[in-house]
Amino acid sequence: MVTIVLGLLTASFFASTSLMSSRSVKVIGSGSSLAWTMLVGLVITVPFAVVSGVPTNLGSSAPWMVAAGLGNVVGILLAGFALRVGKVGVVAPILATGGAISALISALLGESIAPLVAFLLLVIVGGIVLSAVAPDPAPLAHERPVYVVMITSLAALCLGVGLFATGNISDDLPLAWVLLPARLVGVLLLLLPLILAGRLRLTRATAPLVIAMGFTEVLGFVCFAIGAESQLAVMSVFASQFAPIAAIAAYVLFKERLGALQIAGIVVIVAGVSALSVTT
Repeated sequence: MVTIVLGLLTASFFASTSLMSSRSVKVIGSGSSLAWTMLVGLVITVPFAVVSGVPTNLGSSAPWMVAAGLGNVVGILLAGFALRVGKVGVVAPILATGGAISALISALLGESIAPLVAFLLLVIVGGIVLSAVAPDPAPLAHERPVYVVMITSLAALCLGVGLFATGNISDDLPLAWVLLPARLVGVLLLLLPLILAGRLRLTRATAPLVIAMGFTEVLGFVCFAIGAESQLAVMSVFASQFAPIAAIAAYVLFKERLGALQIAGIVVIVAGVSALSVTT
């Protein structure tokens, strides 16, 4: 029961982050939106990292921490670019493949890929292609569906690398230190350069969004990490369900309509990711 609750919370937090990001990036841009979000996340995370103390194996974990931070930040930044010109219902399911990509990297580095895993990966790719070529019944202004699928797929790849690197440090470091890299990288490599260049933006309307995103992004990872300690496969399946939750919420809140083939692509992606999470 606890795992189910944590899984639902994880999916809800991730879906909320995607929905709020889709609004903020259209106003202040992906860079500023992510920079503020990571600053809020850093403010939340640092006190817990200080209380837990400096890990004795911090030096040996540093390369993986850098990889985790860069993968997550670059992935979220690219996702923000996609959300500026695309629908949440298309972007979120592709982002959900980040977990599958992480599993694929692990399989490639450790052992040959099982036939079932290879088949499920092809199914996921098919869902992504279907989402890209499917006709859109109600396109957004300035929508670029092919670009959205391409840039979101690249974002998912970066997130997959970040998740793989995070997995390599999650058993060796306290949770706060696992969460720290992405927020620190976001502040050092995104927030500070934007400030120095005079390009950091924030409006009265987006301020509550980036603050809330800082909390939901951290809380989503915390819920996932706690639940994954005992039920990784179950938590992975639940985490991937943020995609349909975000798509449905975008329809209700933003009136984003999807065509039948687009919905079919989303179903294929989510089903493939869920099945892959269970089999790996």
